[in-house]
Amino acid sequence: MVMKLHSSITMRSRSSPVADRMPSRDMTSDSGESRSNSFYTHPNLLQMKNERMANRKRVYEFLKRIGIVPDELDGLELPVTVEVMKERVDFLHKLGLTIEDINNYPLVLGCSVKKNMVPVLDYLGKLGVRKSNLTEFLRRCPQVLHASVVVDLAPVVNYLQGMDIKPGDIYRVVETYPEVLGFKLEGTMSTSVAYLVGIGVARREIGGVLTRHPEILGMRVGRIIKPFVEYLKNLGMPSSAIARLIEKLPQVLSFELENSVKPNVKLLLECHVRQSSIPGMISQYPEIFGLDLESKLDCSQELLGSTVDMSPEEFGRALEKMPQVVSLNEKAVTRHVDFLKECGFSKEQVKKMVLVCPQLLALNINIMKSSFDYFKSSMNRPLDDLVNFPAYFTYGLETTIKRRHRMVVRKGISCSLSWLLNCSDERFEDRMSYDLVDMEVMEVNPADEANELIESPVEESEYEDDSDDDAYV
Repeated sequence: MVMKLHSSITMRSRSSPVADRMPSRDMTSDSGESRSNSFYTHPNLLQMKNERMANRKRVYEFLKRIGIVPDELDGLELPVTVEVMKERVDFLHKLGLTIEDINNYPLVLGCSVKKNMVPVLDYLGKLGVRKSNLTEFLRRCPQVLHASVVVDLAPVVNYLQGMDIKPGDIYRVVETYPEVLGFKLEGTMSTSVAYLVGIGVARREIGGVLTRHPEILGMRVGRIIKPFVEYLKNLGMPSSAIARLIEKLPQVLSFELENSVKPNVKLLLECHVRQSSIPGMISQYPEIFGLDLESKLDCSQELLGSTVDMSPEEFGRALEKMPQVVSLNEKAVTRHVDFLKECGFSKEQVKKMVLVCPQLLALNINIMKSSFDYFKSSMNRPLDDLVNFPAYFTYGLETTIKRRHRMVVRKGISCSLSWLLNCSDERFEDRMSYDLVDMEVMEVNPADEANELIESPVEESEYEDDSDDDAYV
């Protein structure tokens, strides 16, 4: 028994160091307060919460002092100290953003300068976004400062390049429509492009269309694009013509259908424009959709009525042939009418010429003078030839008129101006290659002549220079 007792005492003494390290079961004092064996005291959750609230209050007070309303910042992770928040505000100021800009999108204050803003700005710089446009860019799309370059921005840029937008044009797209950087690839962007290709817009033209008007990427097909296209179809415009129209002027899709397009079509019909002519007018001058047309129509009709005695019905015919007539100002019209009168045409003849070829009111006066001088000195024709074919003035003097006139003179051919000019170079060469020219085919039906004239392109250099002579309003 003595041996057992000794053994028991020995085992207790060996186990005592472990027992000393074990926490005491009774950790409370008499007063019920906790006793800590640790040398350091950790704040409890309540203390941490109170400290965060105090820090946030100080940050809010700072923002209010400089004019920023922090109401929308509740729940947003913000800097703990006023110093860090001041650093963010100062950085935004350096980017050109004002207090008003920050108040318009206060969530930008949740962006870290080093983690968010600097990487995004570096990426935009690599894309080619110019510093001079950066402030306006951020005003329109401050959300980009929240974005991740790898997750959010780079995939959108890769998609744009996949749409055949040239790498050198990406910055143009982004500067013109910065909101595109916030779009999801599987959303509106892909559906709008797919619809345009579906109605006939050439796939190879998509890159150019989007470069000139990237806002298309944000247009909803069902709400904007499709109703516009369907309306044009109802006016009698075929899908192929609509596709060419969008390729030529993609901005046309931004004209408001109910507030601009339909009211303007109605105004044209009220001005004696035939509905069958509307599609052709749209193809010639799609910008007419976006004009304040009512006032322009009133002014143009009054102007042509006073200068060439054009009736309302005749004004409608002139509009059909050249819808741009609504943008001509009084100075340009008066100067062109006076020039024709100085050439020896009567007021009635001038009216007839303008009705057949309204382009006469927009051509470059100096080029018209040169063409008339050649007609008078070298072609030995009566003025009635110009009355019957006023489109003579729309052809290049050196490139077309002189060359063809010399050829018919060498051949000894007598023909109308229409036969001489109103055909392609290839067709004219074929005519000149014949040993005998059938004089009966030289004359063109006046109605056919007028229709061909509308479709035939006028050389761009022949038009009045807007910047020099204010031909357009």
